[in-house]
Amino acid sequence: MEDLTQRAQILTEALPYIRQFFGRKIVIKYGGAAMVEEHLKEAVIADIVLLHYVGMRPIVVHGGGPEVSALMKRLGKEPEFVRGLRVTDAETMEIAEMVLSGRINKDIVSRLNRLGGRAVGLSGKDANLILVERLREHQGEPVDLGYVGVVQEIHSELLELLVREGYIPVISSLGVDRAGLSYNINADHVAGQLAAAVEAAKLLLLTDVRGILADPKDPDSLLSTLTVPEVCQLLTSGAISAGMIPKVEGCLYALEGGVERVHIIDGRIPHALLMEIFTDRGIGTMITVERREV
Repeated sequence: MEDLTQRAQILTEALPYIRQFFGRKIVIKYGGAAMVEEHLKEAVIADIVLLHYVGMRPIVVHGGGPEVSALMKRLGKEPEFVRGLRVTDAETMEIAEMVLSGRINKDIVSRLNRLGGRAVGLSGKDANLILVERLREHQGEPVDLGYVGVVQEIHSELLELLVREGYIPVISSLGVDRAGLSYNINADHVAGQLAAAVEAAKLLLLTDVRGILADPKDPDSLLSTLTVPEVCQLLTSGAISAGMIPKVEGCLYALEGGVERVHIIDGRIPHALLMEIFTDRGIGTMITVERREV
């Protein structure tokens, strides 16, 4: 009886959040260990389907850099990076497209559909969903990384149609330029700009850290709530660095585009999505435009 009472209390706590986000779009950037470890994969997929069935409208964006690198090595091609960005020649671009839009995207779609999710796999090439230009500058310096793009436009009409008809779009982080050439793009940036384009209520980024830390060397220095000015200060001070930078940039794109709240959460925790959306305390770091009650 005590177990049943506890379950009922959990559902009661979730009700206000179900009501608040019913019918609204939730963009999920899927990555990190949650895309690698089998038990975490199953938990994330189940969470997304549950969000769908309680009336929310999840949209999934994913990358897959480690898998791209692994296939490159199997094919005898050594991955090359410049300031954290993959050098992407024509052959690497072909490999990336096979891995991202082929194996990874269809695996996510298959898992969602197996649980009744009605998922549809897309890349930025479909209906010119993500229009890009070649990246020519990074961190204030000129670069030539080949087929690496930056998002210029999001054409979200197809996503709106799919969501309206009850489908779960699953989008790989590939874009296309006006000449029809494919480009590899940062999945965190895509998620943020796409969340703004579809007027999402929330953006959630699954990572391999607890959230944003006041001291990157101290895992217990989690900052549970931040505003945009506070995040910019942490970027300037260097407290946010390395792989966390594009994630935070994606968050800022979303907030600047009108998304109400963004969350960086630890995807290594099973059912992290549900804990963030449906509980009073949540987990990870929430970023808002300005300070507000949570």
